[in-house]
Amino acid sequence: MDTILVVNAGSSSVKFQVFSIEGEGSLRRQIKGQIDGIGSRPRLRASGASGDPLADRAYPIEAVADVPAAMGIAGEWLRNELRIDPIAVGHRVVHGGPDHDGPVLVDHGVVARLERFVSLAPLHQPHNLAPIRTILAGFPGLPQVACFDTAFHRTHSAVADHYAIPHQFYAEGVRRYGFHGLSYEYIAKTLPQVAPDIAKGRVIVAHLGSGASMCALKGGRSIESTMGFTALDGLPMGTRPGQLDPGVVLYLISEKGMSASNVQNFLYRDCGLKGLSGVSNDMRELEASEDPRAKLAIDHFVYRIGLNAGMLAAALQGLDAFVFTAGIGENSASLRARVAEQLGWLGVALDPAENSRHARLISRAGSRIPVYVVPTDEELMIAQHTLTLLMKAPSSNPRQERVS
Repeated sequence: MDTILVVNAGSSSVKFQVFSIEGEGSLRRQIKGQIDGIGSRPRLRASGASGDPLADRAYPIEAVADVPAAMGIAGEWLRNELRIDPIAVGHRVVHGGPDHDGPVLVDHGVVARLERFVSLAPLHQPHNLAPIRTILAGFPGLPQVACFDTAFHRTHSAVADHYAIPHQFYAEGVRRYGFHGLSYEYIAKTLPQVAPDIAKGRVIVAHLGSGASMCALKGGRSIESTMGFTALDGLPMGTRPGQLDPGVVLYLISEKGMSASNVQNFLYRDCGLKGLSGVSNDMRELEASEDPRAKLAIDHFVYRIGLNAGMLAAALQGLDAFVFTAGIGENSASLRARVAEQLGWLGVALDPAENSRHARLISRAGSRIPVYVVPTDEELMIAQHTLTLLMKAPSSNPRQERVS
């Protein structure tokens, strides 16, 4: 059985999924797992296609000190115990820069070019690239495909792409990229089956999770996003502030004496819901808390979603549907209800019963703007891109060197 391994690596975890290649190029999920607690309390957890547990193992800290070590353990478990021998590996890479508008086969040159964007996505990019380097070193003949969160947004117009700064900076790559593109691409490809009447229309998709953003789709293509040059912009997130006056950064440097690296760490790790609440960056904990600052953080999150919805509706010159996705968007009925209330002026009328049972369509029959909950699947999107790219490269032999 030919399989594709999908890897999504972070600073303290490596998530992985295995897809089997079925007839006529379709994919079926076989295994879903992760190693988390890297460098602290490493643990491997995995389940099969039907959710049945396959592994739950703890490891000593020294055994899983970093992402390459985690990749080694996950690879050994897949290879030796499950006899998984993938023909290719697909990776989520957050920042593709101005040159990549689609997935690409990886070599050392590609990795070197992608390293230039580490400072633009410090929470993600270095960890996304680590497993790629590990596999390049150990299995140089195994095809690897990088799939970019920025690529889907390369359809933006020049007007949407530019900042009001001298053109030389745009030429150097200082522009509005947008992120969470793999999630938005999956939603755009899924909407024709979920809601064919609006799939080609004007749709706002809210990807609400620890990282949060919103995207304006028109005809299934991204025309605007709340995120820009980096993954700091737009909505407030778990630990990132979202939209921020650049003068705040200047103040932190000139008046508070913070270095550039300290400011970067502060903005990526100490702000957002965590900084505003002083309680947690987890929406579930904030919703359960009675601390007034937790309430303020949620109020702020909802308010900014409403403001950005207005901006995106203006970019679309109207609105035909609104879609919730990602961890908070898919699972928090109370958050969805509050956002829907903010969108009442657009014609949104929520059905409380359908919302509480997490139905696919959660707006009332008479709502001028239908509202949907569509679970995202970035890993499947990566697997599909990987398979497509392999099929477009007939001169290569994906079986020449498997992970063995």
